[in-house]
Amino acid sequence: MRFPRSSGTLVHPTSFPSKYGMGDLGTEAYRFIDFLYQTDQTIWQVLPLGPTGYGNSPYASYSAFAGNPYLISLELLEEKGLLTSKETQGAELPLTAEAQYERSYINKDSLLSKAFQRFTEDQSREHQKKLESFTTSNSYWLEDYAMFMACSISNDRASWNTWDDDIARRKPAALKKLKQQSADEVAFQTWLQYEFFEQWYALKEYANAKNIRVIGDIPIFVDHNSADVWSHPEYFEVDKKGNRKLVAGVPPDYFSETGQLWGNPLYNWKNLKKDNFSWWIERFKQMFELFDAIRVDHFRGFDAYWEVEASEETAINGQWVKAPGVDLFTTIKENLGELPIIAEDLGVMTDAVEELRDMFNFPGMKILQFAFDSDATNSFLPHNYPQNCVTYTGTHDNDTTIGWYSSAPDVEKHRVREYTRSDGSNIQWELIRLGMLSVADQAIFPLQDFMNLDSSHRMNIPGTVGGNWMWRYTPDMLQKVDKQKIKTLVEMGNRKR
Repeated sequence: MRFPRSSGTLVHPTSFPSKYGMGDLGTEAYRFIDFLYQTDQTIWQVLPLGPTGYGNSPYASYSAFAGNPYLISLELLEEKGLLTSKETQGAELPLTAEAQYERSYINKDSLLSKAFQRFTEDQSREHQKKLESFTTSNSYWLEDYAMFMACSISNDRASWNTWDDDIARRKPAALKKLKQQSADEVAFQTWLQYEFFEQWYALKEYANAKNIRVIGDIPIFVDHNSADVWSHPEYFEVDKKGNRKLVAGVPPDYFSETGQLWGNPLYNWKNLKKDNFSWWIERFKQMFELFDAIRVDHFRGFDAYWEVEASEETAINGQWVKAPGVDLFTTIKENLGELPIIAEDLGVMTDAVEELRDMFNFPGMKILQFAFDSDATNSFLPHNYPQNCVTYTGTHDNDTTIGWYSSAPDVEKHRVREYTRSDGSNIQWELIRLGMLSVADQAIFPLQDFMNLDSSHRMNIPGTVGGNWMWRYTPDMLQKVDKQKIKTLVEMGNRKR
């Protein structure tokens, strides 16, 4: 599916300002949508919205289907009468340029519990009917997720394969007992999802009404300690006790002598195919209810993936294994129609990966920060773009453009100055201009680049643990963005709505 010529901004909801320690789906999210509208942008791209585990990474979630309950806005719950102003004021934290996850979680846990109690005390048929409708329409994953979270919490978040053996192996009698004993927590977890989706859909509707499309992100792999692997072990490379057998990663390369060992369990593609890829169909169906388009992370893994024994300590001793990408995307297309999917095709690509991408007409990604480390044939240079692609200055995994330029080798700095005919003093705007004026159907830029920010405002450094996913801005930072400059570039690039 071809995308309209357009432009937009990449920023995750946790990066919004908030009184409660981390960004959420409340007032500042709507204010950001207004910013996009005021600057004639028509795209908002986010990272995965699932419930995060250790490290707060959006790419390590307890579920491929659920939403992050900590993104629920306390202010919106107050507007519903489920919290009092005194309660929400008591949860306020100092406004900083970094998320305060742990303190925020503690405060929110208490208030979300109170809000749920008031929701259950309200016996109005309208509330209950909406909750019942939500539960029914999400029956494929919701109950399993709620039970998983209830059991995870009672086991101090330990991995599910260390739980009581009968529950880990989902023996019917044990599941029935778990459901009865954890009924209150299961109901609470169900309501959290109901409230998250209510708030998200309202925000998305607000964006769509302003002709702004929301692009989501779907990680190819899921976390081992997730409701997905627990509830569908037959679809993953785990043994009868739930231990990982084969895990994902990437082989050694220029950046790492030992490769990257991600540790996610690989898919049992044989079983998935036997079930006509039903799990994947449900997953994509869910994603396209949440978003107008999605970026598929690590797209090359649908053509071939790096398989490593779970007992290995590095990714060195792995092998490439062919994946059924053609069959998968053909089946998805037959069931859901032609979908607006962006292929994250960064890194070392093979002809087969590009053929898979082009077979389904998925646009690939072009990163301008990658364009100046070689000669004029570099595929990331705008003069080499195909029209059906999405250009970025950088992604959440890259440094800010100012940070990238300041640490780039002199030869790259020289090339970018020559290419942009500039002195490099406003390098972020030079690259934004290149992207806006390129032939790429879509041009998307991290909010940090519009804000002229350096490396201290970077979102993530791949391969590192701790200190990532923390960045957020303060209200004055958004107010200082040169809106007219963005509008002018949008108009020059013929990307206006």
